[in-house]
Amino acid sequence: MRSALSAFTPLNLPISIAIAALWILLIGLLAEGAYRYTQAGTEIVRKIVHIGAGNVILLAWLLNIPRWVGVSASILFSAIALLSYSIPILPGINGVGRKSLGTFFYAVSIGVLVAWFWTLHLPQFAAIGILVMTWGDGLAALIGQRFGRHTYTVWGMKKSWEGSLTMALVSFAVSLAILIATQGNGWQGWLISLTIAAVATTLEAFSKFGIDNLTVPIGSAAFAFFLSQLFWG
Repeated sequence: MRSALSAFTPLNLPISIAIAALWILLIGLLAEGAYRYTQAGTEIVRKIVHIGAGNVILLAWLLNIPRWVGVSASILFSAIALLSYSIPILPGINGVGRKSLGTFFYAVSIGVLVAWFWTLHLPQFAAIGILVMTWGDGLAALIGQRFGRHTYTVWGMKKSWEGSLTMALVSFAVSLAILIATQGNGWQGWLISLTIAAVATTLEAFSKFGIDNLTVPIGSAAFAFFLSQLFWG
């Protein structure tokens, strides 16, 4: 299996960290500005952060940011997320009293996947897990809320087939794009991507209280990794 993580050059570490930090800062400011100065609802603002912030995994991958930086950032943002449920640090992102730990789980999942796959020098699998959650779940929520007309209920949660279909299609596209970029365009990548799409959509449908932000990325990355080991070694 190809390694997609090149040797890190210590001299570019401060610049790499600054670029990633600036990206997160811009997303946060954009979301908070939308919350304060537009008619965008809280859920729309949350999805701006959800989709925007998740792409930091690509920056971490492309800039070869070290594992310790990613894990440390995950711990920091996990703590901030927990604190923000009690203190309105960013009210547009976490409403006080909201019965979901989604933002916290999101930060934790990034740390877990960076710790796991940076150690193996296979960051593409961390990227698959995070981007399936970032784009799949983010767009599924927006499409489901806007166009969801055919609904179903799982454990008391109302879902839409339109949203679930979006989750499956986007998860498949994200996984396939990364696997083609790192492994080449073979039938294995298509089969793995179909499996990831099914797994991610199922996990998203059955997860409550925001835990899909943990189960979807870790589950997607794990299936991608183990199936890749099976097919490519």
